[in-house]
Amino acid sequence: MALIHIEPLPPHCAPGAVLAFVCTTTKLAGKQVGKIALVGRGATVEVPDTKAAAVVSALDGATFGTKPVRVRFAGKGDFTDADHFGRLSALLDLEAKAEQEEARRRAQAEEGAPVGDGTTLGTLVLKDAEFGLGGRLLLTFARKGGERLPPTRLGPGSPVLLNQTNVNRRVPSYRGVIYDRDFAALGVAIDPPDDELPDEAVWRIDLTPDEVSRLRQQDALRRAASATGDRLADLRDVLLGAKDAATAACEVPPAAHLNDNQRAAVRLALGARDCAIIHGPPGTGKTTTVVEFIRAAVASGDTVLACAPSNHAVDNLLEKLLAVGEEPVRLGHPARVQADLRGRSLDILAEKHADARQARKVARDAFALFRQADKWTREKPQPGEKAALRREARDMLTEARKLEALAVERVLDEAKIVCATLTGLDSEVLGKRRFAVAVIDEACQSTEPACWVPLLRANKLVLAGDHCQLPPTVISPEAAERGLSISLMERLVSQFGAGACQLLTVQHRMHASIMGFSNAEFYGGELVAHESVASHRLCDLPGVTPNPLTEAPVRFIDTAGASYDEELEEDTGSRRNVQEANLAVRKVRELLAAGVRASDIGLITPYRAQVRLLRERLADVEELEIDSVDGFQGREKEAIVVSLVRSNPEGEIGFLADTRRTNVAFTRARRGLLVIGDSATLAGNEFYARMLEHFESIGATSSVWEEPE
Repeated sequence: MALIHIEPLPPHCAPGAVLAFVCTTTKLAGKQVGKIALVGRGATVEVPDTKAAAVVSALDGATFGTKPVRVRFAGKGDFTDADHFGRLSALLDLEAKAEQEEARRRAQAEEGAPVGDGTTLGTLVLKDAEFGLGGRLLLTFARKGGERLPPTRLGPGSPVLLNQTNVNRRVPSYRGVIYDRDFAALGVAIDPPDDELPDEAVWRIDLTPDEVSRLRQQDALRRAASATGDRLADLRDVLLGAKDAATAACEVPPAAHLNDNQRAAVRLALGARDCAIIHGPPGTGKTTTVVEFIRAAVASGDTVLACAPSNHAVDNLLEKLLAVGEEPVRLGHPARVQADLRGRSLDILAEKHADARQARKVARDAFALFRQADKWTREKPQPGEKAALRREARDMLTEARKLEALAVERVLDEAKIVCATLTGLDSEVLGKRRFAVAVIDEACQSTEPACWVPLLRANKLVLAGDHCQLPPTVISPEAAERGLSISLMERLVSQFGAGACQLLTVQHRMHASIMGFSNAEFYGGELVAHESVASHRLCDLPGVTPNPLTEAPVRFIDTAGASYDEELEEDTGSRRNVQEANLAVRKVRELLAAGVRASDIGLITPYRAQVRLLRERLADVEELEIDSVDGFQGREKEAIVVSLVRSNPEGEIGFLADTRRTNVAFTRARRGLLVIGDSATLAGNEFYARMLEHFESIGATSSVWEEPE
């Protein structure tokens, strides 16, 4: 027998009610169902192995009581296609183990000591608490004296765990999501707790792995592997190469703002029966093209599930859809949604619905009855009167829950476009809904297992991204080496070839010289700089003084022979280069002195230790952004300064060997790119040898010895 898990159950649910729900929904006979065990708000149920996939598919999203339920495989079991899905499942387990070890390391860190990876904040006190964001409790934490919080990776949308640290007894932990952050305070949204939070508590906030996300991915792999005779099975066979992808001719009405390649991409995506890929190098208008495809699909009567790996990428898509007049619904915790876009969050939209307003009124009346039943009066109540009041109140709360669920249903029923992160698709919210097409933007930043979650609900798939930029982030080195860092899009580009993939070739971001090296190395020389950007420079910006730094679109400052030696940061083992940092700081200040605004400058380096050092040296420059390559993916600035850090006699370049990082760093710049590095260290690598030759060929190279102090 296979084990499945059902949650959340209706209140006071008995095993007999679970059995009736399973049998009624799946047509299984009662004798075919094995043991039913109630666990918390859920239940595990034994069902026949041969019918498990069909049972999960039938039950997931079905309404039990007043709300849809989530249903997943409870055990690992055997995969039908062990060669592919079994391998991905094992890699997910490796990644989960690495995440747990990382969380354990953070938990064991000495209280109050800095944690090198920036995933923990301690010695915090609760400053304020109020309700908002769809009924969540909004907590504001700060240091007792109000001092500035240290730099961390904790930002809006981060899932966190709250723990009290000044108590010796066992007290509850609270899971939440960061919804706001400034230099001295951190806002966390949690579901309202049963008890009040103590005013005197000292708190610690830790970034926490998203276990729900992992379970959804594992379940999606099981369901994809086990699917038979349905659309999911057809898509699986196409995406694994067992069947050819089908396409049809499709005409797209001319759109003035799209170029020929972008229109070709929209035609390809509209005509695809199974899968289409939009390959969008930096600055080529990939998301603009995706939005135009979504508009055309909706105009033809299709419903669209628009996804991306991160909340930031989903919000970017949502913002552009709103700008062209579409009205998408955004799934997910409102705290993870950009503040100015929260009005399109499902929770907020449902809260404004007439059914939800009525639900709140009914709930208030119900609690008034509870208070009346508990109230002591001089006059003794009639026998059974208090019990009757409580029954009536419970019935009213049940009615309120039905009205709340109905408000959500009606908002979703009216939605033509639903936006969500890949692993934020919740059957308790979506029920049995399916979509004509699933679109995954920034698809190359996601591992393959996450992409199978929206495929459970879609008839076809459109992927958009650039596999020549950063791969998905994978913590486990073993999982990455064995293939978890290969995205579904990267695999399919190799599998399908040009037939199902359209390259966008006109870029609207970079000066032609900035584009040149990446174009030759990653895009076969096919990119063309649009005339509006091909020759623009920093000195063309209003208020910027022409000088050698602002007039040259590309510069490489070679530190070879200057003893700019790298070193290890003591606490973290990350690398930094103090002398190179000093030079980068000087160049940033020169740009500022020439009139380039701080908000137009980005300072990028591959190593977190160098990021910390540069932020310390330039802490006085507000609006200047300093971050890792990963932090700048998807971003752009007028001027980019890149500090490559590595400088050693052995010629070791570490993870600079993942040359896609360099592609990302260089292509963030619009008008000015300044790269600082040690040619003696870099030249031993063929890629960087070609980079040095390219800079030399365009007259962009100078020595640090030529730089004024």
